[in-house]
Amino acid sequence: MRHYPVVQTPRQSDYDELTEVWEASVRATHDFLPDGYITVLRGLVREQYLDAVMLICCKDARQRITGFAGIAAGKIEMLFVAPEHRGQGIGQALLQYAVKHLNASELDVNEQNTQARGFYAKLGFEEIGRSETDGMGQPFPLLHLRLTRSCGLNPG
Repeated sequence: MRHYPVVQTPRQSDYDELTEVWEASVRATHDFLPDGYITVLRGLVREQYLDAVMLICCKDARQRITGFAGIAAGKIEMLFVAPEHRGQGIGQALLQYAVKHLNASELDVNEQNTQARGFYAKLGFEEIGRSETDGMGQPFPLLHLRLTRSCGLNPG
């Protein structure tokens, strides 16, 4: 029998752990980002970005965060899974919850993050635009995606 991760709302006291999951996930999947840039982003994630979104997360049996997402205005602004928990359905559970319960149907993904691009395409997201730079104006192109077919993710 398949175990489906439970989605819950983290507390502000979880921000350090969320930031650790963010950094581990980025280091495992964003090999195109320089170390110094990850360090700058880490501070922004901890001090600004987590407060700017509605957060949801999954935890393991020991109540450690295994993955999380942040949603704002119908857009998934962040979705990160701890490297040791990838492939366990956590990302899909978070995405499913965001689509079904938080009316999220759009997201951006780094063009160079081919693993994430494949994950989102498999779940029904298609490219609707592209930016030459990331949100900080750095030369890391973003693809703008929208959910166009369900593939198990049903809006509303």
